[in-house]
Amino acid sequence: MRAAYIEETGPPEAIRVGDLPIPEAGPGQALVRIRAVALNPFDLYLRSGMVAMPMAFPYVLASDFAGVVEKAGPGAGRFRPGDRVWGSNQGLLGRQGVAAEFAAIDEEWLNPTPALLPDADAAAMAMVGITAHLGLFHRAGLKEGESVYVPGGAGGVGSMVVQMAKAVGARVATSAGSPERVDLCKQLGTDLAFNYKTEDLRARLIEFAPEGVDVWYETQREPDLATSVPLLRKRGRMVLMAGRAATPCLPLGSFYPRDCSILGFAMFNASAEEQRRCASDMVRWIEDGRLKPLVGRAFPLDDAADAERFLEANTIGKAGDLAGKVVILVD
Repeated sequence: MRAAYIEETGPPEAIRVGDLPIPEAGPGQALVRIRAVALNPFDLYLRSGMVAMPMAFPYVLASDFAGVVEKAGPGAGRFRPGDRVWGSNQGLLGRQGVAAEFAAIDEEWLNPTPALLPDADAAAMAMVGITAHLGLFHRAGLKEGESVYVPGGAGGVGSMVVQMAKAVGARVATSAGSPERVDLCKQLGTDLAFNYKTEDLRARLIEFAPEGVDVWYETQREPDLATSVPLLRKRGRMVLMAGRAATPCLPLGSFYPRDCSILGFAMFNASAEEQRRCASDMVRWIEDGRLKPLVGRAFPLDDAADAERFLEANTIGKAGDLAGKVVILVD
């Protein structure tokens, strides 16, 4: 089978595209014919060696996938050959990745793909959608009628946060860095979208939520807590899921006297059962027309290294050329 893999950690130039043996579906696994995969910043960290996890070489890239069940392994019974599936959390904690024509995946990580959803869209919503859901509901306990602010509403996680919060009846504000991305946020249904480069964030959010926002879902790599914490409502919650190397200043005087909370989490710590609960809501919202994944740019499998370079330029490099997800089309 064709696969994008590395023999050792390193820069994008370490990525090879070539033939590897088709894996066998072991007990409780399904052999999935992969149609599309999506890239995440964490994939870059693993490939580069920035984050150390157990990894067997040759290591196949990527964690998010969509495809079709080819064969069920011994004891696997949730899905049958021909079923369309999607999921995440591959390529992590010793598991092989999915940027290949086939992948053997533990059945507990598989979710049914909605009939009308393209495979590229299903892969694109995987990690970012589960991350958004875990942060909003598992960690922050978002409720109907509360207010949410998420920066980067045209991005992978941000676009999911906007739509999920609206799906449960919250009021949502977001920001983006260009008029085109602001318009995209408005199309996603946000109540307030503004350009953070040309407008005053503090003034716009005070106008949106005079008593402060209930949930601030921080997606930026370098969060400015000195600005954001005072804009929380009493008992407001801040969700942190990015900024691995950041060391922001925390304004304690605006934080603890108002019973505020900062809630951190990493999506890969969630169990397969917890992630399936997220996926169940996501599938229902997709079918109801309340959730739409954003594919920003697609690459063929042979250009996997270029795909990672592009994502790296738009995350670590802050190039600003990406709205939505980077997807690799396998089939």
